Amino acid sequence: MELGNILNLIGRTKPLFEEDVLYYEKELLKNVSSSSFLIIGGAGSIGQAVTKEIFKRNPKKLHVVDISENNLVELVRDIRSSFGYIDGDFKTYALDIGSLEYDAFIKDDGKYDYVLNLSALKHVRSEKDPYTLMRMIDVNIFNTDKTLGQSIENGTKKYFCVSTDKAANPVNMMGASKRIMEMFLMRRSREISISTARFANVAFSDGSLLHSFNQRLQKKHPIVAPNDVKRYFVTPQESGELCLMSCIFGENRDIFFPKLSENLHLISFADVAIKYLQQLEYEPYLCETEEEARELVKTLPNQKKWPCLFTSSDTTGEKDFEEFFTEQELLDMERFRNLGVIKNELKFEEEKLYLFEREIQEMRKSSVWEKDRIVDLFFKIIPDFGHKETGKYLDSKM
Repeated sequence: MELGNILNLIGRTKPLFEEDVLYYEKELLKNVSSSSFLIIGGAGSIGQAVTKEIFKRNPKKLHVVDISENNLVELVRDIRSSFGYIDGDFKTYALDIGSLEYDAFIKDDGKYDYVLNLSALKHVRSEKDPYTLMRMIDVNIFNTDKTLGQSIENGTKKYFCVSTDKAANPVNMMGASKRIMEMFLMRRSREISISTARFANVAFSDGSLLHSFNQRLQKKHPIVAPNDVKRYFVTPQESGELCLMSCIFGENRDIFFPKLSENLHLISFADVAIKYLQQLEYEPYLCETEEEARELVKTLPNQKKWPCLFTSSDTTGEKDFEEFFTEQELLDMERFRNLGVIKNELKFEEEKLYLFEREIQEMRKSSVWEKDRIVDLFFKIIPDFGHKETGKYLDSKM
């Protein structure tokens, strides 16, 4: 989808970080063109955006690792078709960063100035069962700590890892896993310079609700969205720019986030769905039930109408509102025009991190664990964790 169309759907007229990127472009170009980069999770939506931002500034070395072979293939096709070629070494590797093969790759060719980790389990729905939840912990926390250790051993100058706005006062396990990841980052910041970013939903990113609108129309399905959930949205390119700015310009322990302004405001998923359909010249038709929506999709599209089911949200882990920082965090709102920075001192509770590592390891060794035990552990690490179990998950909805 074209940038102008996406901006219109999320209620904006211009890119969010354009002024900051243009102001720092010479410095960005100088840094990128003289440096080597490893991007972990580089074939996801944010990873691809970051890869493109680095590639077009002609790095000396750019290696991209992702578990998805298909997405890596599409990334290369996209880059070749959009930007062509660079003088530097550009390679992709279809590897699981938790694997022996990845460790061998790093041992053989692990010298990078910058390591950017964009890999994550990002869906709230992934916390519904103890097995996927354990994988979320592995990917979001332990793989991050592992690749941090490898970066330290290899003399990496800077390690960037993407966080989430849901890590600020988290109410779901996904956001809490990223909050705990930030604690592990702080511990490692004694040995390597780290920075991160919390930002809004990436519009039309793979697996997102907005992306599903495309899928539903292609498959001739009803459009379904909550009418009481509002979110901030950034475009895929903006997500890449935010990550690159934090990686290059972030000081040790900095967390970058988008400033709230007239350019960035909350919008409901239902409102985006209506705009999306209108952009495609369909009139939204509001249905009362799933059955009605499934039946009407067989006939309404021929009349340039599309059945929609907009309902209130009652699933576990949905946050009423989004925020990028807490009242306790120190902010720098002056350095950039549209980027805010959370300034962190070296502060973490070593005992809590050891407790977390030990208890997760015990669960794994037993090969049997229950979700309740993991949730209890999260509450020990984050005492003000706002998690509430409703017994309902997104997989039970259309």
